[in-house]
Order: sequence, then C-alpha cells, then structure tokens
Amino acid sequence: MRLLSGHGPCCDGEVNSAAANAALVFTAEMYGLQLDQLAVLLGGTSRQARSLVTRWAGSGLAETATLGPGPPWVWLTRAGLRACGARYAAAPPALARLAHIRAVTAVRLALDTVPAYRDGGAHWRSERHLRGRVRIGARDHLPDAEVHWPDESGLAWAGECWAIEAELTAKTVARTTAIMRELLSRTGDYGCPAAQSRVPGEPPRHARAVYLCSPAATGTVLRARDALGAGRIEIRSLPASAYLAAPS
Repeated sequence: MRLLSGHGPCCDGEVNSAAANAALVFTAEMYGLQLDQLAVLLGGTSRQARSLVTRWAGSGLAETATLGPGPPWVWLTRAGLRACGARYAAAPPALARLAHIRAVTAVRLALDTVPAYRDGGAHWRSERHLRGRVRIGARDHLPDAEVHWPDESGLAWAGECWAIEAELTAKTVARTTAIMRELLSRTGDYGCPAAQSRVPGEPPRHARAVYLCSPAATGTVLRARDALGAGRIEIRSLPASAYLAAPS
C-alpha cells in the first residue's frame, strides 16, 4: 500500500510515512477522528497532527472541518479510502454520532497502550468494517468493535474474539439485555447466511462482551448483566478522554 512517500521523521518533526499510512487506515476504520486523538495515535504533538492532516488534504486523501465542540475532525475522501483499499462510502462523520465515534476511538487508543494487546498481536475489527460485511436490510446488532486475539499470542485468552461496546447514554434494561443476549449467543461471523448466525451446539463467536461505560450508563449495564446472569459480560469505565469537549 503506497499512500504517502518519505522515510523516517524529518528534522522538523514531520510524521514518517509508515506512521502516516497507519494513521490513514485507522481514520478510515473509525469513520473519522478529532485532531487531538490523531496526535495521541501518532504519539506526537498537535502541531504534527495538523501538519499531517494538511499533507493528507493537499494530496486529496482527506478533508477536515470543525463539526462540533473541541478540535476539528478529519475524515477520508473517496481517494483516501481507495488508497487504503477500503470500500466505505466517503462522508464526514454523522453529527449525531460524533460523541459515540470519539468514545469508541478513545477505547481503541487506550487498548493500544496495553502491553498484552500491543505485544500479543491483537486485531481490532471496527464496526465500520462489520457494517460493510452485512447485507442491506439485515437486523443484526453490530458491536462497536471486535477484538481478535491470535492463537499464538500465548495469553490465557488466546484465540478468543471479544465484542466491544462503548456506552455513553443509558438504554433501557430490556434493550441492553437483548443486545447482550444477541452478542453472546451468536456463533457465525457477520455477513454469514442467517441460518449460520446462531447454530445450537456451536461455540459462541464472542468469548466475552466488554462494556466500557460512562457513569450515566453504568447502572443500566450492571442491571442488564444481572438480569441476564451472564458471566461473560465485563464492565469497565470509559477512558477520561472518551468525551466530547463541552460546548463553549
């Protein structure tokens, strides 16, 4: 994949091509992201993130704008998605989903700092990727992501697939319980024939579902887990960086 040329960081701290290309793919998978999160992804500064976005925009790979509170957002154009080998529709992140996209991105960035995740070769499969696999009109609930752990990772959970859910606002207990039940009972991959999605006797697709919750959503998720009696539901707090800036 050839996206941007260049070798190694420049003397002024410009992001090297390998990091830039990885960040471009990350942006495609997450619908878009804010510049402060791009800086975290790069392990660099806000200036470096802005410089990279300027390079992308100058090459026709991305667009950027202030869509809501906080730093500007960046998303890929059709040319940028094509350069990544992605077949997603080119569009800015939906305004109604900005808070959710930021929260899921914060979860992914936080996971990237966990040694077991980073060194174990775990793979993040985004909701955007999953959505691209399902047929139009399908009613499957899609998790916000899947985390796949390689068999050869040597970890206790090697070979597992986890469903990831970021919860900012509380749904009803009944709705949350139904989603949990659907996640834990699924046996087939997303996009498989409907008859294969839940096959009695087959091992579950998701060894566990990991919920990362805001304080407002935690109580509902806890009650839903208790109602379901599911030991394969883990509940954690969202990272502090998961929230959009307050409107000025």
